[in-house]
Amino acid sequence: MKHAFRRFAAGAATVTGSPWAFLLAVLVILTWGVTGPLFNFSDGWQLTINTGTTIVTFLMVFLIQNTQNRDTVAIQLKLDELLRGVVGARTSLVDLENLSDEDLALLHQQFARLQVSAAKSEQDAAKDAAKDAVTDSHGA
Repeated sequence: MKHAFRRFAAGAATVTGSPWAFLLAVLVILTWGVTGPLFNFSDGWQLTINTGTTIVTFLMVFLIQNTQNRDTVAIQLKLDELLRGVVGARTSLVDLENLSDEDLALLHQQFARLQVSAAKSEQDAAKDAAKDAVTDSHGA
């Protein structure tokens, strides 16, 4: 069942995400709008589009969520593999998506501090290089 749903969801996401599907949706809306005067803009006429769009939206939420969940897992696995393959990388960062919100916030703060420290080191190195360039030009 899962395999069949996955294949259906992937196929449906591909089809409904196409320009042709968008064009079809626009044509449906235009047709509905043009038929308004034929039905005297009745409650039934309005209910038709409201019901149709509600049903389509309701079903699409599940299809989109399924494909998004699969994509997210695939991306996480690829990132985890990159972490494992980089010498010096902290492999403890693998599986971060399972940390609590509090733990993620602490890790975010840690990375913010690392970024500030790295930026300061880069500024210091640039200043040193500029001083060396000035000293070399005066000495020559």
